[in-house]
Amino acid sequence: MAYCWKTDVNPSESHEEQHEHQELHSANQPLFASQVSLGFDHLVDEISNKIPLYQSEIEENTISVPSPPKWNSKKHSLDETQRISLNKISSKSSELSCHQVKETSVIGFRHSVLPNPQNMNKESSWGNPIGKCHGADDYRFNILVPSPTSLDKINSQIELQNEHHKYPMGFENSIHSTYPSFSTDFMPREENKRSGTMNIVETSTMLFECSFLPTIRESTWPKNIELIGCSIQLVEVPQGSNMSLASFCDKVKRIRETYHAADINSNSGKIWSTTTTFPYRLFSNTKFNINICIDNSTQLLHFMPHANCLVKDLIAEMLHFCTNEQLSSKDYLLSICGYEEFLQNDYSLGSHKIFQKDKSVIQLNLQKNRKGPGRLSRKHEDDHSQFYLNQLLEFMHIWKISRQCLSTVIKKYDSHLKYLFRTQKEAEEKSLSPIFSSVQNTFKQNVNKIIEEVKNICSVLGCVETKQITDAVNELNRILQRKAEHYHQNSETSEKGLIEKVTTELSTSIYQLIDVYCSSFYADFQPLNASDSVSFVNPGLHSHLSFTVYAAHNIPDTWVHSYKAFSFSCGLTYAGKKLCQVRSYRNIPVKKLFFFLVNWNDTINFPLELKSLPRESMLIIKLFGIISATNNAELLAWTCLPLFPKDKSILGSMLFSITSQSEPPIEMIAPGVWDISQLSPVTLQIDFPATEWEYMKFDSEENRSNLEEPPKECLKHIARLSQKKSPLLLSEEKRRYLWFYRFYCNNENCSLPLVLGSAPGWDEKTISEMHTILRRWKFSHPLEALGLLTSSFPDQEIRKVAVQQLDNLLNDELLDYLPQLVQAVKFEWNLESPLVQLLIHRSLQSIQIAHRLYWLLKDAQNEAYFKSWYQKLLAALEFCAGKALSDEFSKEMKLIKILGDIGEKVKSASDPQRQEVLKKEIGRLEEFFQYVNTCHLPLNPALCIKGIDHDACSYFTSNALPLKITFINANPMGKNISIIFKAGDDLRQDMLVLQIIQVMDNIWLQEGLDMQMIIYRCLSTGKGQGLVQMVPDAVTLAKIHRHSGLIGPLKENTIKKWFSQHNHLKADYEKALKNFFYSCAGWCVVTFVLGVCDRHNDNIMLTKSGHMFHIDFGKFLGHAQTFGGIKRDRAPFIFTSEMEYFITEGGKNPQHFQDFVELCCRAYNIVRRHSQLLLNLLEMMIPAGLPELSGIQDLKYVYNTLRPQDTDLEATSHFTKKIKESLECFPVKLNNLIHTLAQMTAISPAKPTSQTFSQESCVVSTRSIQRATILGYSKKTNNLYLIQVMCSNNETSLTEKSFDQFSKLHSQLQKQFASLTLPEFPHWWHLPFTNSDHKRFRDLNHYMEQILNGPYEVANSDCTLSFFLSEPVQQTIEESSPLDVGEKFPDKMPKVQLVISYEDAKLTILVKHMKNIHLPDGSAPSAHVEFYLLPYPSEVRRRKTKSVPKCTDPTYNEIVVYDEVTDLQGHVLMLTVKSKTVFVGAINIQLCSVPLNEEKWYLLGNSII
Repeated sequence: MAYCWKTDVNPSESHEEQHEHQELHSANQPLFASQVSLGFDHLVDEISNKIPLYQSEIEENTISVPSPPKWNSKKHSLDETQRISLNKISSKSSELSCHQVKETSVIGFRHSVLPNPQNMNKESSWGNPIGKCHGADDYRFNILVPSPTSLDKINSQIELQNEHHKYPMGFENSIHSTYPSFSTDFMPREENKRSGTMNIVETSTMLFECSFLPTIRESTWPKNIELIGCSIQLVEVPQGSNMSLASFCDKVKRIRETYHAADINSNSGKIWSTTTTFPYRLFSNTKFNINICIDNSTQLLHFMPHANCLVKDLIAEMLHFCTNEQLSSKDYLLSICGYEEFLQNDYSLGSHKIFQKDKSVIQLNLQKNRKGPGRLSRKHEDDHSQFYLNQLLEFMHIWKISRQCLSTVIKKYDSHLKYLFRTQKEAEEKSLSPIFSSVQNTFKQNVNKIIEEVKNICSVLGCVETKQITDAVNELNRILQRKAEHYHQNSETSEKGLIEKVTTELSTSIYQLIDVYCSSFYADFQPLNASDSVSFVNPGLHSHLSFTVYAAHNIPDTWVHSYKAFSFSCGLTYAGKKLCQVRSYRNIPVKKLFFFLVNWNDTINFPLELKSLPRESMLIIKLFGIISATNNAELLAWTCLPLFPKDKSILGSMLFSITSQSEPPIEMIAPGVWDISQLSPVTLQIDFPATEWEYMKFDSEENRSNLEEPPKECLKHIARLSQKKSPLLLSEEKRRYLWFYRFYCNNENCSLPLVLGSAPGWDEKTISEMHTILRRWKFSHPLEALGLLTSSFPDQEIRKVAVQQLDNLLNDELLDYLPQLVQAVKFEWNLESPLVQLLIHRSLQSIQIAHRLYWLLKDAQNEAYFKSWYQKLLAALEFCAGKALSDEFSKEMKLIKILGDIGEKVKSASDPQRQEVLKKEIGRLEEFFQYVNTCHLPLNPALCIKGIDHDACSYFTSNALPLKITFINANPMGKNISIIFKAGDDLRQDMLVLQIIQVMDNIWLQEGLDMQMIIYRCLSTGKGQGLVQMVPDAVTLAKIHRHSGLIGPLKENTIKKWFSQHNHLKADYEKALKNFFYSCAGWCVVTFVLGVCDRHNDNIMLTKSGHMFHIDFGKFLGHAQTFGGIKRDRAPFIFTSEMEYFITEGGKNPQHFQDFVELCCRAYNIVRRHSQLLLNLLEMMIPAGLPELSGIQDLKYVYNTLRPQDTDLEATSHFTKKIKESLECFPVKLNNLIHTLAQMTAISPAKPTSQTFSQESCVVSTRSIQRATILGYSKKTNNLYLIQVMCSNNETSLTEKSFDQFSKLHSQLQKQFASLTLPEFPHWWHLPFTNSDHKRFRDLNHYMEQILNGPYEVANSDCTLSFFLSEPVQQTIEESSPLDVGEKFPDKMPKVQLVISYEDAKLTILVKHMKNIHLPDGSAPSAHVEFYLLPYPSEVRRRKTKSVPKCTDPTYNEIVVYDEVTDLQGHVLMLTVKSKTVFVGAINIQLCSVPLNEEKWYLLGNSII
């Protein structure tokens, strides 16, 4: 790496001038009252009673300092501290485990890097001193040192030290290059010029791109501050004292300022309907049925525009139709009826997702586009609001108390200090000897009060007591104990001078503590005069990574009593891998000063040079307690921090919070995993060297134009390796191979994440080459860059390029991938990263993105780690959203809170009381809507609700007792909205599964394949709670099975019968069959790919329109439930014989099964082409902590189901086998039967709060059948009556029924309507002995007339409608099949379908299907296919498929392969079909004339040629 250090080019520049370039807005982070116990709460009341607080919030608080410090006084220097530390532990062994350096190391400075104390300036016992950095992002620590020296003196001192220690000024050739720098726009050029220049060492820059170089700095007291009579001045800092946080706030504010409230394009305040790229394959020549009402009127206009018609063109056509005036389409918008959602005028109708999914008549509303922005827009006042984090984050009252306490205690300390000197002065004026007891007592009381106030100050500041404060307090106590005779009239050691010296040191130490506290933690105050000046010493002193772990402050009482001593360990990680670890074996007991602390004062020296460390290295420090009984070390707390925040090393003494929560996996170690700047009960003090290493970037383009053409085999191997899709799935050997041929990789044969993820390390040469590849790579699609945002790529330059690619996505495209981007934020280096900026920019452009991002961030705060980062990002989002949208977020949060409370009360109530409790608690929702009027639904911001349908609310009787809540739509043209509120279930996994399914469906639609998928919305709103969209008119398969009797799950015709009962008209039935055909195929593919488990008839749902869909995704990625060690999910997916029975219409159309297999395989192969996207989406969610997605093994499961390494033919064969496995899996039916039996006696799925008829039963207001008449009678075997049925739409149909079927209908009606009077049924005993047929005709016609014209509920009951409308007689003209898929053959000739391919001397034959094959007696054969490749001997070249039992239209999809076929010319493929040994058909195929890689049907002959 290349490194640089700074030099001071203008040391005479005044403090004010330097300070000008350091002003940045900053902000605070709140502290949580439940987490932080600082021990100062009791001070507020006690102190407030004695010293009143000033009313002004910006009051300056002072500490009087009586005299200037004596700079020559003896202090505990850094060098002495280090020598003591070294001497104490030099005899003890210290072990070091490092992956790269196999050697032991003594904790402490190595002798070769120890400075000579005689040649160094005296430094503070805090550790290595440091001045305030010239940059907004530097950490700082202020300390008193001698007055500033000139640059010449500094340089001469450096030369002396170099001469004495023989330190070279340059760097050895081992200095390595690494990362190009990140954006440095936070540091203006003028500031760089004033604060220092970058000097690169000539000896190494010719070899390397970039590196870190050191700047070593000593802080001096500012020139313009004199301590004589001056004060410590505390000023309020609303933006916060922490520079990194202040910089983030400033960045957010600047982003928001680019989007003015007056800009209608970015601030329309409207929710726009989501769009995609126009799916040309789906809508080649499609027209939509659209009903349009104008301004909510009841009058409807019907239009049938083409799918590619622009919305604005449709509006113009409507305006022209309605009025003769010249109206502009720009002044009007089309909204979706029932939604607060508008179509985008510049997009085509078919680009909108609603048109891609809804093929029915779509209702739209034309309304005038009002001039001003919508009600959710940002207002003018929002443009002028300030972004201070402590104004937006919760629990900010902790800061206010801390500031008030500190202000009060400082005043009291100041008053006691003044009183001490005043009484001393009065005693001198009265010539009283200090030996007098009254003077001594007064002096003692004053000193004790001062010490007590010092303790209070430390208590307010996190119970941190520094060594300077301890030394000064001890010196005060020693003065107190000395005898009067020790105070002779000596000008240097007089009592007055000594007291002034000690109190000055004490006040200075307090100032230092306040300053380091403010720079370390989030506070809204800081000292007014912070030291700025810096001087420079030898940069070669600290070439290795070293720092001093000084102490852990404020040790809890429980630890003090439970552990006899404490130790710590330090480790370095990068990209989830351990670089090095050092363990301190000095077990130090607790020391009691003001508070309990463990004072190690150990200097840790890593055997790694700073210049060799990656820029994104993380330091982890763990605190251990030594158990008294066993002497074992127990992990008590940990913290981690970046070594180079903002591309610079940490300088001087710093305080860090540590946490006792469980240690995160090493892969999760990143800057945001724990907030080191948020005060915690225990505080760690670390003293870093005053050497600033700053990262510099140097562009160097490597010339690769002379690369030779790679061997063909090499390119093939690269292509094979690229099928792994994720670097996590590559073995070490394959990574080495891919990296070896890295410069032959491109977007055509590989993916960038795979190439960069194969890098062998992160040294300077590797990083340089990675960046070279990165710059040259041409992305095939922006989504390819998603793989660069995983935890495997912490490099900031790589992540920056990835975000630049994602920035090419439209807002609606980016919306689909927000969950992954929210997780990727965890591995950003800071909150000003390009990814965070991208999210903020897009949330300002789209309410849809802002709304979804809000709930994702809200939910992410419930994860174990990174909570603070998500809090800050959420605060930034709310600030950017503006007051109107933020108020909506608040209303939605309140709604969720009320629903959570209701759910808890219903759960805690006894079963008989739950209904009454729910009814009572629903009143809280009614009160909520009376207060807020309207509220947007968290599930969908386009739905606005205004009330609650009390009677439609209920609860489900499953274990979690979810609530069914029905809201009243605020849009007058919309229907009521029903949702499920679940508490106790983690819905994040359901969200992920549904998101991946939605992505697959989008892929299919773009390929022209509408799989009729119903993908309901699901939203996790907190830990173990969330909302689920209810799909109207959907019932579980279990309910259908229960209605079919005890053995309903074992019957073949259950599903077919149910659809027949609910689709009486032929057109409706055929539409339902088609919808089921496609949706069943789609869900077979997605549940197989994602390994969805726990499948049974209670989580498969059907709608009357034929759509099938799955619910409840608590088990996926193959994590099947077991019962007695046996997997409950035995089938690859759910496709049962009753589903096949419905698809093939009871076996009447066996070719439908072939079409179903073809559709499944086509959908599967389309998804497989996007394997990288699906694997990336899953890999990016691994850090989310989902129960079923935790590591590489889960990723491998999806890789194995997608099989990206297979050809389409191989994948087709594979998936066909899975269909057959599922079809033949009897345990699936057995599982369904068990569920049905278990719930036969169970309660209904939901208990309504009041017994009212459901909405569904009141929808139909007309009778479905007008009349039915018997036309004739067939005296065949079955003795059937031919009945003509006329429906309400005047359509007629014919059906045949026997007398027994009439009798059964009457019995069913009697049972179902026992309370009603039904017409008398003409039983057989009513018939005369003659003319019985005519009498029965007349009686049955009369019976049917009475039934159909009788009570409405009888005429329209399922029993009646099913009797008359199911199983219609076939019309004379043969009708086309409802499923228009596959090839149609009018003839009945036997044929076989093959796909033949030939490549690299390998002949591959895919046997797909056969049609119309029969045995000589006309029965169905159990056929298999035999192949012979001629002219080779038949036994050598014989191949054979499996047999399909008893089928005239069998499906195989089996692959037959012949290797070493050098040429097709002269070869004949002889195909023979047999049923066991019986010949069925045959064909000879001349291979030289066959079209390759195409599906083709071949007619089968009846003999072998």
